[in-house]
Amino acid sequence: MTVTAPVRTSLPLRRWLLDLGVSALLVGIGVAGFWPTFAGPSYLIAAIGGLVLGLAIAAVAAWRGWGILVIAAMTVGAYFVFGGALALPHTTIAGVIPTLDTLQRLAIGTVTAWKQMLTTVAPVSAADGHLLVPFLLALVTAVVTASLALRLTQVAWALIPAGVMLILAIALGTPEPAFPIAQGLAFAVLSIAWLALRQLWAPHNAAVSVGEIDPARAAHMRMRRVLAGVAVLALAGGAGVATSAVAAPAQPRHVFRDVIIPPFNIRDYPSPLQSFRKNVRDEVDETLFTVRGLPKDGRIRIAVMDQYDGMVYNVTDGGPDSSSAFTPLRSNMAPDAKGVPVTLKVAIDKYRGVWVPDAGAVSDIDFTGGRADELRRSAFYNPATGTAVVTTPLKKGDSYTVDTVMPTKVDDNQIADVPFGKVSLPKQSNVPEELTSLAAETVAGAESPIEQVRALETFLSEGGFFSHGLEGEVLSRAGHTAERISTLLGGDQMIGDDEQYAVAMALLAREVGIPARVVMGYYPDEESAGGAEFAATGDDVHAWVEVNFEGLGWLTFNPTPPEDKVPNDQNTKPKVDPKPQVLQPPPPPQEPVDLPPTLPDDRKGDDESLNILGLIGTILAIGGVSLAIIAVLASPFIVIGAWKAAKRRTRRTAARSADRISGGWDELTDRAIDYGARLAPGGTRAEEAVTVADALTLPQVTALADRADAEVFGPTEPSPEQVEAFWAEVDGIVGGLGKDAGFWKRTKARLSLRSLMGGTAIAGGLQGLRDAAAARVRREPGTIKSTESSPESETP
Repeated sequence: MTVTAPVRTSLPLRRWLLDLGVSALLVGIGVAGFWPTFAGPSYLIAAIGGLVLGLAIAAVAAWRGWGILVIAAMTVGAYFVFGGALALPHTTIAGVIPTLDTLQRLAIGTVTAWKQMLTTVAPVSAADGHLLVPFLLALVTAVVTASLALRLTQVAWALIPAGVMLILAIALGTPEPAFPIAQGLAFAVLSIAWLALRQLWAPHNAAVSVGEIDPARAAHMRMRRVLAGVAVLALAGGAGVATSAVAAPAQPRHVFRDVIIPPFNIRDYPSPLQSFRKNVRDEVDETLFTVRGLPKDGRIRIAVMDQYDGMVYNVTDGGPDSSSAFTPLRSNMAPDAKGVPVTLKVAIDKYRGVWVPDAGAVSDIDFTGGRADELRRSAFYNPATGTAVVTTPLKKGDSYTVDTVMPTKVDDNQIADVPFGKVSLPKQSNVPEELTSLAAETVAGAESPIEQVRALETFLSEGGFFSHGLEGEVLSRAGHTAERISTLLGGDQMIGDDEQYAVAMALLAREVGIPARVVMGYYPDEESAGGAEFAATGDDVHAWVEVNFEGLGWLTFNPTPPEDKVPNDQNTKPKVDPKPQVLQPPPPPQEPVDLPPTLPDDRKGDDESLNILGLIGTILAIGGVSLAIIAVLASPFIVIGAWKAAKRRTRRTAARSADRISGGWDELTDRAIDYGARLAPGGTRAEEAVTVADALTLPQVTALADRADAEVFGPTEPSPEQVEAFWAEVDGIVGGLGKDAGFWKRTKARLSLRSLMGGTAIAGGLQGLRDAAAARVRREPGTIKSTESSPESETP
């Protein structure tokens, strides 16, 4: 048996340019769908690079006649060779040469990159390795689309992987579409135009050459067809645009990201302000955490509280009545922040809790240590308040780096005429009624916004006294309920600490329309400020107030009196204002305030069900994406196998028994071509039998060819028994080919396109003409049959 070299595909240059160009455009339309996911063009280098590599692999493989195994190997090789430079440049040497870390991330990324993108809130950052998704999709889709276009006569098959790419770009993206009208219209127009041109350039159409008879008429016909096609496309495009204008969906589209990102409710975690007095009492000498890089006058923030309900000042999340929303951590979370860039290195010691100490406008939080991955996956950040939280509580040994921007300090003269900012804050409820009149009286003489804030700050800091209420100190009850704040402001002496004074100022400010909120955190005293390392203890915990000014953001104010400002008579207890107190309504029963933080894994009931459903949804979504990728990769195998099976079924079930005999011979020659035989177009069965017998060592095919000619050109139609016997012999010969060949050659033959695209179509067409002539002779008894009855007398 002779070994044949791969057959190079010989196509006209215009056909190459058309197929490669349209394949690039169709895949590019899908690539455009990732624009909202990355919030811009940062992904285009990776995606276009994968697209170009895929087209190159498909073109070279089609030109050389290489099979699916070679194409797959080239695709994998291109992914690992160029993936580092295009998708993971930060892991390479000089941005080009892949390292071991690059290769490891590329290998793991084929499985994990999808989940990482879907579990990261959009827009995602290119620096976090998310470029692997558009790069890999563009590479694989371009290879499959261009290969099908260059190798198959029915170009419609090439639209399948391009359409899958478009669907995946939508499913892996965001609820906000990129360019929906432009994408859909361009995909439809290109597909229709491509199908029309390929049909026009098909060999069977080229065989009828009107130009040889009447060139002017041929030119007129071509122009008319072109103009008609343009008119149809224009009408379809106009109708699509008009329909989309009036049929825009009222609800946003749903994507994988909607069901994979687990639900997060900040109300599952009590306000840290509730434990303020506990920090002061129990952790006064304990080192909770250390911070390196904190500038002078810098403050470490634990949480920002912006909603009061009469019982507690809460941290809020999303919704029409809140100031912001918590989202999973990502890179570059504060792209528009102004100030001084600072890098803080935080090491956790005896601090316990879900609230992550940070500062300024945080751009990135990079966890280190043994629990880095676990903490990052459980971390959420609120960019409007600067509050970070982890559902897996921090503990000793955890560490992380905070890249942040610290605001520049401003004085009152700089903001003398600056109005308050227009920000949305949650509504307050159950506020003591007397605070409204007290706030109005306090700011009555202030002329500018900053003077109003300073009036409130001065009223508290200069008119009050400081006490934590610990042993040896003046009585000062913990908490910041409406009753406690009413007692503070209505007594003969205002006595409290940061917790009460910060809440009192924020409530007074909100009563007169000043946008204010409460912040809890840590900062060193004046003597230790600006040191190389800040070791935070319970003695350093504080609460303060932030007020928003237009163009400047949130500025800090300190309403708490100095710690050395205590009542003159140490034994004097604060007296309650004899004025009648307003009975406050009971607190909302649905919000627990005294429970410690609970881990998400310990929740029962509905939360547990949500977690289970979320896990199932994650598995199904990732499995669906994987199956879609596998389907795209396997589509050539499926298409080729289905095509060959359809041809066999058509031949086996032909209307005329003679055609079924002829179809059986065609099935045998197709399989012989797949195994390497080279048949000249237009040959007779006897000539084809000689070629097959010599190439594949099958001498029995010669007798089978004579039998086929005798039954097809005979005076009567073959009987059903003769047809079944003939096909049984064909199946036996074809089965023998597979048994004698090795596994790889048998697989290559099953996936070969030579029998689908080669000269067998022409040969089958000519043989079909001869068979049709024989059938006509049988139907016309008066016709002389001497030439048809002899195979040797056939004339092509």
